[in-house]
This record gives sequence, structure tokens and C-alpha cells, in this order.
Amino acid sequence: MSATDSRPASTRGAERFARSVLLAFLVAATVDLAGLIAGADTVHLVAKPLLMPLLAGYAALRGGPRLLVAALLFGWGGDVFLLADDDLAFLVGMGSFAVGHVCYLTLFGRDRARAPLATGVAYALVLVVFLVLIWPDLPADLRIPLTGYSLLLTAVAWRAGVLGRYAAAGGALFLISDALIATGIADWPQAPAPDFWVMLTYIAAQALLTLGVLTAAPAGGTGRTGAYREPGTSI
Repeated sequence: MSATDSRPASTRGAERFARSVLLAFLVAATVDLAGLIAGADTVHLVAKPLLMPLLAGYAALRGGPRLLVAALLFGWGGDVFLLADDDLAFLVGMGSFAVGHVCYLTLFGRDRARAPLATGVAYALVLVVFLVLIWPDLPADLRIPLTGYSLLLTAVAWRAGVLGRYAAAGGALFLISDALIATGIADWPQAPAPDFWVMLTYIAAQALLTLGVLTAAPAGGTGRTGAYREPGTSI
């Protein structure tokens, strides 16, 4: 992005607004995590639903593709439903996240580069071992939904690698975050303040995936820039 002042005033204004929205996201994330550490449930209930709309707004203002914005907003739907301590709400929330992952996969599919096969095999092995270990401890009615969701998320984590290290790290952290949730459902031993670690890895995952998309190298190695941005936008 050029550092000159020859850009339209509307463009400069949008960029300043985008920075303000990003700052609001970082503040909300900090407040949410601090609330979890302090055991302030009300703070978490207020701050958590603000996170993904703010990140989606930032992505949109920076010219991010609609699929990225949609993935983040479906993540917001999952966040809201998972606030309720109810099995049906959990399944609906997981379904919302799953739609978001389909958006990510579709977006990553725009890049013709191949994700490393070795990375895919490693992810598959980790997933199989994890499912074998946790399966007996999961509620019977959640085993199949969680397995399907885990397969989808693993595919996202693997495919995210085509966008570079930021997106690859985001995909891996998303897997870790959801694995922490699954171990909680299975009543496995948890680290102190388990919700803090779930949210920390989740927030970092979504932020890194967003950064990875917004800074992605040209699709397919064609030498074009802005492969993952909407036409007519800049970053």
C-alpha cells in the first residue's frame, strides 16, 4: 500500500476506521481473557459476542473477501450459542462453526497450490489417535457430530497452510482450541482456568487466519497481488 497522500480521502478514512475497529477487537479480546482469569462470568458474556463482529468488520474494511467475513460471522454465531449451557445450543453452535469452516475451505480452494501431503498425513494421524482416545469418554449423542466436525476442522487446518505461516498457525490453534473443548466435554483433567486457554487459542486462531488471508501470497504463484481480496480494494 502506498504511503503517499495521493489516495482518495475515502480510502484513507476507511483505513483509519479499520485500525480503530482492530483496536476495539484487541481491547474486547483483552477484556474477555481478563474476565475469564478473574472468574467474572458477566464480563465474558458481554465481551465474547463482540469479538467476531469486530474482527469481521476489520476484515471487510481491509478489503477481505466475503467468504472470510462470512466465516468469522458464522464463528460469531457459534460463540453466541456456546454461551448457553445446553446440549441443543451446543450442537447448533457447532453447526454454525462448521458452516464457517466450509467458508474457509472454499476460500482456501481459490489457491491452486497444493497443501503439503506430509502435513496432511500428520494431521490425520493426530486426529485418529485423539478420537480413539477420547471416544469412550464422550457422551454417546455427541460422538458422531464431534467426529464429523473434527474431520472438517482438520481439513481447514491442513488447507490453511497454502496461505502461509500465519494462516497455518491459525488453523493449528483452532484445532487445539476445539480439542480443549472436547477434553472438557469428556471430563478429562483440565489445566487451571480451562476457559481462558480455550478462548486464548480461539481468538489467536481467528486473528491469524484473518491475517493470513489479508496478507496471502498470490494464488497459484501467478505473480498477481491481492488474490484473496475483493476486486477494487487495497490492503
